[in-house]
Amino acid sequence: MKNVLFLCTGNYYRSRYAEILFNWKAHASGLAWRADSRGLDPDPLNPGYMSGDTMAALRNLGIPFDNYLRSPLPVSENDFRMAHHVVAVKEAEHRPMIEEKFPTWLDRVEFWHVHDLDYWEPEKAIPTLDREVAGLVERLMAR
Repeated sequence: MKNVLFLCTGNYYRSRYAEILFNWKAHASGLAWRADSRGLDPDPLNPGYMSGDTMAALRNLGIPFDNYLRSPLPVSENDFRMAHHVVAVKEAEHRPMIEEKFPTWLDRVEFWHVHDLDYWEPEKAIPTLDREVAGLVERLMAR
């Protein structure tokens, strides 16, 4: 089983959604990959285990997420070591953070362009994540 690691800033909204959606799609497709997610700078003040927007979007798709209810986790060197593929969901936001904290891993990171709530409402970010995750699953299946 290979591992994909999704990164966002807080591991509360975007990366969590990508992780759960990827695992659901990979399982349905018979793809022998599993996703995890972490944050580059989790905010301890986020209320609860996961964004309400993430949970609502997963509910709308009929994807169960009870097994994913955990506090956001910060990324570590070991997370990068264990991953076969790494995706940071917003290049402009996450490239500088990775350059500063984990520069040796930068060349292994695929960057997407999915904005956080400060730029995009969930109605735009969630469908963008849907497309990006579906594309990643397709590419991994073609390998």
